[in-house]
Amino acid sequence: MNTEEKIIEIIDKIRPFLISDGGNLEFVKFEDGIVYLKLLGACSHCSMIDVTLKDGIESILINEVPEVLGVVRVDE
Repeated sequence: MNTEEKIIEIIDKIRPFLISDGGNLEFVKFEDGIVYLKLLGACSHCSMIDVTLKDGIESILINEVPEVLGVVRVDE
C-alpha cells in the first residue's frame, strides 16, 4: 500500500464522524508531505473546522502515516 492509499484509508475511517455532524471531506492530493483536503457540507463553514483539521485529522494522519507532515484545507 502506498502513502496515498494509506491516507485515503484513514480518511475513510474518519469520514463517518464528520458525516454524523452533517459534514464530509474529500482527499485532493498528497504532495511534498502535505495532505490537501476539501471540506464539504457543514464542515465547509463550521467555526470549529480549524480545530478539527489540526487537532483531529492532522494529528491522526501524522501519527498513522510517517510521510505526512501536515494537512492543508483547499477551497474551490
